[in-house]
Amino acid sequence: MIVGHGQLAAPASGARIDVTNVSMEYATPTGRLRALDDVALTVDPGRSMAIVGPSGCGKSTLLGVLAGLELPTAGEVRVGDQLVSALPDSERAALRRRSFGFVFQADNLQPFLTVSENVGLQAVLAGLDDDPADRQALLEALGVGTLGHRFPDQLSGGQRQRAAVARALVHRPSVVLADEPTGSLDTASSGVVVELLLRLHKANNTTLVVVTHDRAVADRMETVVEIRDGHMTERNEVTS
Repeated sequence: MIVGHGQLAAPASGARIDVTNVSMEYATPTGRLRALDDVALTVDPGRSMAIVGPSGCGKSTLLGVLAGLELPTAGEVRVGDQLVSALPDSERAALRRRSFGFVFQADNLQPFLTVSENVGLQAVLAGLDDDPADRQALLEALGVGTLGHRFPDQLSGGQRQRAAVARALVHRPSVVLADEPTGSLDTASSGVVVELLLRLHKANNTTLVVVTHDRAVADRMETVVEIRDGHMTERNEVTS
């Protein structure tokens, strides 16, 4: 379990996610494109889910809708007690900063900040006190405790993703959303990052949703759902 100082000392509390009959359409030069079509799913608090499917099937669109980055054309998205799909832009942005942690294939670290400063910035954006000891405890737990003074371009791909995981977790979010977090990594680094995500998800009782094309990654989650052509076609419970 990750325990450090201040906000890292107590376990987080995962939020339930409910997606009810969500559709998403975009206007294109050739007409309306339906990226999601009547998708419904639930992720129980503190559980993990993988969303799989071929490229262009709507996986990342669904993750963006869960995060409130986009509003669905139809249907509802609820995270905990918040009806995300009905919130105005400013409230959705505040909810993301406070309650969500994000890990992407591109780590999106700020190049002009050190690793430690990148992690601390997320704590500030979430409205928490930025305690350098908290940052260091988390970086050490992720195996990059000696690299906090370095800039992102001084790290390997696997080290950068570990730093991105630290940034996603420093404010103890109730939900962690990961979009192809291992897509740019080799097999060894991919395994390490997935193991860390799962270990910290369990330790902190966060709700974890991972979009991936890698079935080996998906099968580490408790539930796997498949999206094809915007439809949810299959749901499997992998572990109890």
